Amino acid sequence: MVNDAQDPGTGPDATPAFGRLLLRHRRAAGLTQAELAKASGMSERALRDLERGRAQAAQRRSADALADALRLTGADRARFLATARDGRRRSPRAPAAPVVGELPPPVPDLRGREAELARLREDALADSPSGVVLSIIGHPGVGKTTLAVAAAHALRDRFPDGCFALDLRGLADQPLSSREALEQLLRALGVPPQQIPAAGVEQQHLFRSLLAGRRVLVLLDNAADEAQVRPLLAASPGCLTLITCRRALAGLEAARWVWLEPLADADATALLAGIAGPERVAAEPEAAAELVALCGNLPLAVRIAGTRLATRPQWSIAYLVGQLRDASTRLSSLSAGDLQVRSAFEMSYRRLSPAARLVFRRLAAIPGADFAADLAAIAAGLPVAEVGEHLDELVDANLVLAAAAPGRYRFHDLIRIFARERLEAEEKPHDREALSEATLRHLLGTATAAARLFYPDRLTAEPFASRREAAEWLDTEASNWLAAQRAAAQTGRHREVLELARAVHWYSDGRTQERPWHEIFALGLAAARALGDRSGEAAMLNSLGWARYFCLADNEGGLALHREALGIAVETGDRREQAWALGYLAAVRLRLGQPAEALDHAERAVALAEDLDFWLGQGTIRNVLGSILRAQGRADEALAVHRAVLADVEAHYARANPEARRFFRATTLLNLGLDLSEAGQWAPAARTLREARALFRQGGFPIEEAFAALNEGRARREVGQLALAGVCLELALTAFTGVPLRWQRARTLAELTTLYVVTGNPTAAGDSRRKALALCEELGTTQALALAAELRVG
Repeated sequence: MVNDAQDPGTGPDATPAFGRLLLRHRRAAGLTQAELAKASGMSERALRDLERGRAQAAQRRSADALADALRLTGADRARFLATARDGRRRSPRAPAAPVVGELPPPVPDLRGREAELARLREDALADSPSGVVLSIIGHPGVGKTTLAVAAAHALRDRFPDGCFALDLRGLADQPLSSREALEQLLRALGVPPQQIPAAGVEQQHLFRSLLAGRRVLVLLDNAADEAQVRPLLAASPGCLTLITCRRALAGLEAARWVWLEPLADADATALLAGIAGPERVAAEPEAAAELVALCGNLPLAVRIAGTRLATRPQWSIAYLVGQLRDASTRLSSLSAGDLQVRSAFEMSYRRLSPAARLVFRRLAAIPGADFAADLAAIAAGLPVAEVGEHLDELVDANLVLAAAAPGRYRFHDLIRIFARERLEAEEKPHDREALSEATLRHLLGTATAAARLFYPDRLTAEPFASRREAAEWLDTEASNWLAAQRAAAQTGRHREVLELARAVHWYSDGRTQERPWHEIFALGLAAARALGDRSGEAAMLNSLGWARYFCLADNEGGLALHREALGIAVETGDRREQAWALGYLAAVRLRLGQPAEALDHAERAVALAEDLDFWLGQGTIRNVLGSILRAQGRADEALAVHRAVLADVEAHYARANPEARRFFRATTLLNLGLDLSEAGQWAPAARTLREARALFRQGGFPIEEAFAALNEGRARREVGQLALAGVCLELALTAFTGVPLRWQRARTLAELTTLYVVTGNPTAAGDSRRKALALCEELGTTQALALAAELRVG
């Protein structure tokens, strides 16, 4: 028990009673400020402020946490909490004047900032006639002050005449004025108070004159704007000014900027381990990875999460992850003592102009990962030109980030949640619903209209200027229209969900790995069933089956879905979907090594396809028939089928748009090249495959181009064009990445193995063989195991 002869609520000590009592208890417990901070979940800065009297008393939750950390019980605990309560009830004192002096202590666990720290060191030592000014910029909680303090400590030996730190309180309701800051700096430089000039201009002259011939470092933390900072710059050769600010201080012409991003995954996990304990992170690596992801890799959020775990040893990491998964409560959960992620965001939000605050919160209605000004205008309900100005303000405040693509913007995940909170709190329900409705309607309607332009028989590009422009919109806004489809599905907008899923049928060709087609078509299928639309159900089953076998290499899953589609199409008399289902079934049977069944399905599909337009299915299904004939060793028959299809391309030339003609011609030429290869006609095969590859490249279809390159490489090797063969195979290997393309990658590695053997490169051949064998064993299919057997014999 701490004996205190004097009532802690009275006495001559200028330090408030709670601060004195806290200091005594901490010393009695034998704890340093760092140890107590870690045990209580408070920051060291907050503890220093309490013990030195800069803060009157701890808030209730913080006082409880401190009492727990100090192991106070009985009368000691009651008195401690009562003193905190009395301190909170008293009239708050005027804010203490900022103290300029020694640098704050560096954090012991700075992680992931090695490159930025090295750059600061390098820039700080540059020669400059007016001193060096370095600004560290970033959004709330990204660790600007932590990095600045670490840099100042790393550089302090270079500035023997003084290292001074000053909090400019840039985010407070009343930031420190330049005059107040200059007075503090002059006192730190040894000027007696009575000798400090009254006029601000004279203070600046005196400050600059005192720096002449000295090497001084000044850390200006939490700057408000250029006007506040400009008079405080240590503008003398050999001096350095370090500034931290959430805004881009673009008006400081001589400054150099360091922009901070959230930590990399490994660094964020290491920071968590340093606070919560490496053994806990090692015991739950997957939960730890999810935890830092839920924190958005933001250092402040990771520190808070780590502190919560450190002060709650009975918690598992998975338990805290469960609390943070709910986005509606995540910001509330990311608090420990006086550290709160939400508070960091609120300070920046309050300093925005009213119009920028409105735009910021309404941007939460945008469902995707990033956005441009036109979508922001729809979400905000404002003209594009006006929204553009406010987006600039939000970027300057680092509440919205400039995305990698020019003219696009994005939220940090946690700031998006904060924006959504402000939207819920400050907008009327009717207004929120109207904005959300306008945004979803725009995304769903535009995506559907753009996708329909890729139907072969659509000869105009309206409402877009061109199909290229439509494709660019679909590609750029993919995260938004996908999210809009999900949101529409959740709110029962089944007709719009189904229309979008049906519209992307032809757009998906050649983009097999670019979108989650299995999800898009699954949503369409659920919508068709909810609507009782049997025709739509059959179409969506066929589309989903294609996504399963062709995009995800799930042959059995595709087979089941196409069977179901065929059953519904037969039941409803839908010959179009019957033809598609049989064509897809033929392709899957071929992949499963069942050529007889594949041929039966293909012949039935071709017969039904006579009712279809050439471009809307007949040509595609006939190409499948030719592929099956080739697989059965009937290369001449396959050639005849594919040559007839190619002739019909010319015959029906005017009935399809240029993009559809190019893609279909390339696909048919690819089939012809494979037929010629099967017939041993290697030279014409190589030429045909080269033409197909060029067309795929023109259309922007890298996977199809790679498949043509793989087979062209084989043909080039067979005719002795070994250098060209290597170029083709390396191109294919570069494109065949990811789980669904493992079989194509294994085949390419096998072809490279053969090429390296022929060219006398046993080391490269052995490396390719090992990689191909590993992939084949991983796949475990009949084709893969057969290829593995060939590689072992070779």
